[in-house]
Amino acid sequence: MSTNSPSEVDTGRLTTPLSETAQRILFSAGQADDDFGPGPELDAITEVDRAHLLMLAQQGIADIGTVRLLLGEIAALRASGFAELHNRPAPRGLYMSYESYLIEKLGAEVGGVLHTGRSRNDLNATTIRLRMRRPCAALLTETERLATVLHTRAAEHRDVVMPAYTHRQPAVPITYGHYLAGLATAVLRGLDGLLHAGAEMEVNPLGAGAVGGTSVAVDQHHTTRLLGFCAPVTNSVHAVASRDFVLRLLSALGVLGVTVARAAQDLSVWTTEESGLLFVPDDLVGSSSMMPQKRNPFVLEHIQGKAAAPIGGFVGAASAMLTAGYTNAIAVGTEAVSHLWPALRNSVEAVVLLRLFTDGARPVPDRMTERATAGYTAATRLAEHLVSEGMPFRTAHHEVGRLVLDGLAGRRPLDDVASEYFAGRSAHAGLAPGALSPEAVVSAAEFGGGPGPKAMDETLRALEAELARLRQRSAERRQRWAAAASELQASVEEVLRG
Repeated sequence: MSTNSPSEVDTGRLTTPLSETAQRILFSAGQADDDFGPGPELDAITEVDRAHLLMLAQQGIADIGTVRLLLGEIAALRASGFAELHNRPAPRGLYMSYESYLIEKLGAEVGGVLHTGRSRNDLNATTIRLRMRRPCAALLTETERLATVLHTRAAEHRDVVMPAYTHRQPAVPITYGHYLAGLATAVLRGLDGLLHAGAEMEVNPLGAGAVGGTSVAVDQHHTTRLLGFCAPVTNSVHAVASRDFVLRLLSALGVLGVTVARAAQDLSVWTTEESGLLFVPDDLVGSSSMMPQKRNPFVLEHIQGKAAAPIGGFVGAASAMLTAGYTNAIAVGTEAVSHLWPALRNSVEAVVLLRLFTDGARPVPDRMTERATAGYTAATRLAEHLVSEGMPFRTAHHEVGRLVLDGLAGRRPLDDVASEYFAGRSAHAGLAPGALSPEAVVSAAEFGGGPGPKAMDETLRALEAELARLRQRSAERRQRWAAAASELQASVEEVLRG
């Protein structure tokens, strides 16, 4: 027995600390905001400004010398982290404070050109899309990583037999890998939903003005390319009035969150001492401050709580929007959108924690097989055999139900009572020895997406192909954003060089 002083790392019962990633998520207040929250507003505003100024110059709307002076001052502000604007009064908002600084610095003839052919309404609709890119990219990446882990562990544990549960009772034999593959299927559908929900983020509202467009001959296609969008918005009312992509994203987050929370519930039950189907290493559990014997998989409870956040966010955002007219509205563009950031953060954290847990938890094969056997999970297979011999299913269902009752009364396995049943009924051929073992039942379940070897091969191939397809879609989006940022930076530098 160790004589070392107790510490947070070695509690006596637990010898290793909680995973560093889990610690950062659960105990580092504010850290997740830095990782997954909205980027600084002025970064996004000045990114739009740079593209807008280049477009004004290209269209001959603004003099290239004026544009060069503005781009130079914006570059200096960005390089300093906007230090010149710190503590500057902003009675009409951050953007107006920033614009007034440029006018003071460069004069009205130069600084006053920046907002030509534009409103804060279309600017805000554009910047919110830019600010969502980083947290959304993080969410897509982490969801892909979760699906990858589930696929890997599904292949690894494809032969580990366990009972599937319905109504929390043993139902039929499957494998732990089969369960994980089913979960991976739902996660990939969630990933597809996130990509679809983000499609509206890819259109450019810049140029819509306050709500009715502009008579200034702006080129929306030019700013669309420089900012990495797919296409310009074609209706100015829709451009400034709608934030339906926020609702769609919150909805998609909610759907994924339900899947994640339900998985956490299963894992929580299977890790109990009474169940004992899964072993969880020390770096994914916590001790009790009072009870030294405890190994609490409390990470799963955090997953459930965080996964539920987008549902509340959707209700809050929709409630803020539904009383606003279909035009630019603060209730829509500011108040409703505010629910998105914590929902994104909590969703990413729930996905990361579930990945850590499913990657680290290990099945206990002997216990799983024992529960599948003791739960009479081969009963349906026996009924199906009787059907193959000509018995109507409902009759077979009744017969096997009676055999299970006999087995329970005598504490005998299904194999034994089935052998006696067939011995007295020459009209029905008996099953081969061992055909009612959980392993044999699993091997025979090749149809309907069951856990049989061939069916499982097909499931794993389909998962791998779908993951590759969705990963490519996500990568193409990020590559477009990066390419546009590089083009914009190069164009600005070219103008600054004269």
